[in-house]
Amino acid sequence: MTSTSTRAPRGPVRRLTRTLYGYAFLEECVLLYPVYALLFSDTGLSVPQISSLFALWSITGILLEIPSGAWADTVSRRLLLWTGPLFTAAGFALWILLPSYGAFAAGFVLWGVGGALVSGALEALVHDELDRLGAAGSYARVMGRARAAGLAAVMAAMLLAGPVLTWGGHGAVGAASVLACLLASATATRFPEHRTPAAGRTGWAATLRTGLAEARADRSVRGALFLVPAVGAVWGALDEYTPLLVRDTGVADGTVPLLLLLIWAGATAGSLLAGEGERFGTAGLALLLAGGGLALAAGSAAGTPAALLLVAVAFGGFQAATVLADARLQRRIGSAGRATLTSVAGLGTELATVAVFGGYALLASHAPHGTVFAVLAVPYLATALCLVLARPRRARPGLSEEASPGTAAGDGTEAVKAPGDADR
Repeated sequence: MTSTSTRAPRGPVRRLTRTLYGYAFLEECVLLYPVYALLFSDTGLSVPQISSLFALWSITGILLEIPSGAWADTVSRRLLLWTGPLFTAAGFALWILLPSYGAFAAGFVLWGVGGALVSGALEALVHDELDRLGAAGSYARVMGRARAAGLAAVMAAMLLAGPVLTWGGHGAVGAASVLACLLASATATRFPEHRTPAAGRTGWAATLRTGLAEARADRSVRGALFLVPAVGAVWGALDEYTPLLVRDTGVADGTVPLLLLLIWAGATAGSLLAGEGERFGTAGLALLLAGGGLALAAGSAAGTPAALLLVAVAFGGFQAATVLADARLQRRIGSAGRATLTSVAGLGTELATVAVFGGYALLASHAPHGTVFAVLAVPYLATALCLVLARPRRARPGLSEEASPGTAAGDGTEAVKAPGDADR
């Protein structure tokens, strides 16, 4: 836990955050994202074959999520952050050089490995470095901006993929994607890391056991672990179906990408505002989830293009809540098992997302997409209610449940106090 109130040095914090924002942008600026399904189809793959590739990707991530988190607590996290994009780059290169089902499958496995290596390690490194600099209280603000950079990169990739595909075909799109991964890897080498890896003092399995033991022993850690997938899984899964929701409003297919950009812009705004939401504590998080759930239900059920603005507002709220749930988890865990437990939360999110995919398929066979979106807003109302019921009846005088009076300004370069843990 952190309770520092020292003045964060500007230079080191600025170096950390600039590296983080650049890394987040490059990692998501992959032009293959919007068009790789077209590549698979043009190669002659059937829909079941394409679905099996997605399943292989998910299974790889699920199997490696927790082991990679424990590894990030054992070896250098910076090492994993620059190695991960290299695996992804190799996967994309296979797709372009040897387009076939086997190469696509191997590429998805490599992509899954790369994602697993980064997951948990990034959050743990950023939190521990901010904590070392006395700026742990700015974690939500910094990670919110990093997520916004990633979302901006996704939107940029959506805008660029079409023209590049028209100009140079799948080869040009793939080459640009490989280049983005290589640049992300190079950027990761600039991350500061002052933590001493535990490889020489304890084994991987012991690190994993230590991290899981902390979750078993501390109820507040368990609650934070459950909150991360409760907040992130549903809207993360719904994102895959937003093109269908938009098209069901009656707009032309050519208008669908523009309205999707509106929804992504809402999520980006939520990332940028996440740091401001932390000062309102548990009550504010519950209100954010409830408001987002109501906006999602109303916007999707209306079935009109104008109502998609409410969906954008909802996604913005959910993105902000996702950042805040991660910050809540980081505050409650000890540094020794930070990446391990962050990966546990990531695994929970992956499993819950798969469950939402199954639920969506079942509901969509009996109802239009707008109705399914509205029904899947209910879990957010339930999560908000659980947060309200779990709040302590009294907080320490003069403090909100989760925030101390000191707040981070900018990138944490002013006097910073880490949020308290009064609601533990």
